[in-house]
Amino acid sequence: MKHSLKQFSVALALLAFAVSVAAQERPTILTGTELTRIVPTGFYFQGLSAPTQMRNAAAARFGTDRYVISGLVDTSGYSADVRAKYVGFLITDSAITLNGEPLPAGAYGFGFATEGKMTVMDLAGKDLLSVPVTNDKDLKRPRPLMMSADPGGVRLYNGRDYVVIAAK
Repeated sequence: MKHSLKQFSVALALLAFAVSVAAQERPTILTGTELTRIVPTGFYFQGLSAPTQMRNAAAARFGTDRYVISGLVDTSGYSADVRAKYVGFLITDSAITLNGEPLPAGAYGFGFATEGKMTVMDLAGKDLLSVPVTNDKDLKRPRPLMMSADPGGVRLYNGRDYVVIAAK
């Protein structure tokens, strides 16, 4: 009996610790000065630097010091073929997943293809990852780019289409 009680106490302590760690990892969507403090005012991609559309920028903090930052950029200085596939940037300071697909820490360009996919590119424009998007027909006020909470992490929206970003 005494041995079983000790095992139960250890299991309960481990469960409480796991719940505490999980709660710390829940992402927080940044707003206001916290958002403007970390979003870059411009982003380099394929030999040019484009200004960030701050009204279409979003960021999330995972835990206490892990960030994912995204924003649309003004692509008017880019060629038509680049503008057709590149709309913004994604910066992460730790490994993440996009719809379950791994993406290491780094800075990336991205675009949303007409065939229902989000494509992530390196800074030279080479495609690295392409994941399907989900359409949220219930979203009341879609914006060109935003983040919101999701049970699996955060949703990165392009209008009503989104991908789920999760800490790895």
